Amino acid sequence: MSDKNTPLTPANHSRDSAGLSYVYPVVSRRAGGVSVGINLNINNACNWRCIYCQVPNLRRGSAPPVDLSLLEKELRGFLNELLHGSFMSENVPPEARRLNDIALSGNGEPTSAAEFEQVIELIGRVMDEFGLSGVIKLILITNGSLIHRPAVRNGIRKMALLGGEVWFKLDSATAQGRMRINHSRQTVETVLRNLRVAASLCPTWIQTATFALDGQPAPLDERQAYLRLLARCRDEGIPLQGVLLYGLARPSLQPEAPRLSKPPSAWLEAFASDIRQLGLAVKLST
Repeated sequence: MSDKNTPLTPANHSRDSAGLSYVYPVVSRRAGGVSVGINLNINNACNWRCIYCQVPNLRRGSAPPVDLSLLEKELRGFLNELLHGSFMSENVPPEARRLNDIALSGNGEPTSAAEFEQVIELIGRVMDEFGLSGVIKLILITNGSLIHRPAVRNGIRKMALLGGEVWFKLDSATAQGRMRINHSRQTVETVLRNLRVAASLCPTWIQTATFALDGQPAPLDERQAYLRLLARCRDEGIPLQGVLLYGLARPSLQPEAPRLSKPPSAWLEAFASDIRQLGLAVKLST
């Protein structure tokens, strides 16, 4: 099922490591264990193009039709191998040999799949079958841009019933920054509206990538705009769980890759402290 000569690490997130179409394992820095990834965007298509993205041959677009029966077969088979087979002992470092979550992420925006709601239902059935409901998390990693779609909202509601979490991408709170980092024209007001909806449907964390561009971390005006948006969320009563603040663990595969680097640890710590002063929890992964 996997390449036994290449142990999984937080720097190796290969979607091919299990030899499956939709399901892949990740040793997660943030989770501190094995995350079972669900990749619905097997065509490497996304409606955004983030300059730090590690997806090869990324293109703009949506997920192709999902083969639900194949996804269910792969998820059931891989969970069985993880829980009852030799995959953990042969491919995962000893300190990470625990199943932490199932995460919808992959090679593009997962909510762009027309079958998103059915995918959540499917995952719930399989989690119940393995006695995992209420034991591990179901996580949606999303840019939040498609939450206006009824099927996406319905899927997120069903995630909440499974003890799920939404990790909502927010890398910049300015129009210029969002275009520069995400190549997204979505306005900050739209982001705030979508974030409000997500948090009303399911426990929601903001997920923010931090990096230096051309040797410089995010400038003061960008940081201030970001903090103002978080303060506005607080003041408007949007029930955020907190902020997942992380640096780059793996190299970008986008044209901007040579311009990207990790920001200084002291800068990251100071930024995290500024966020905490707003009354929000911060989980920092450097």
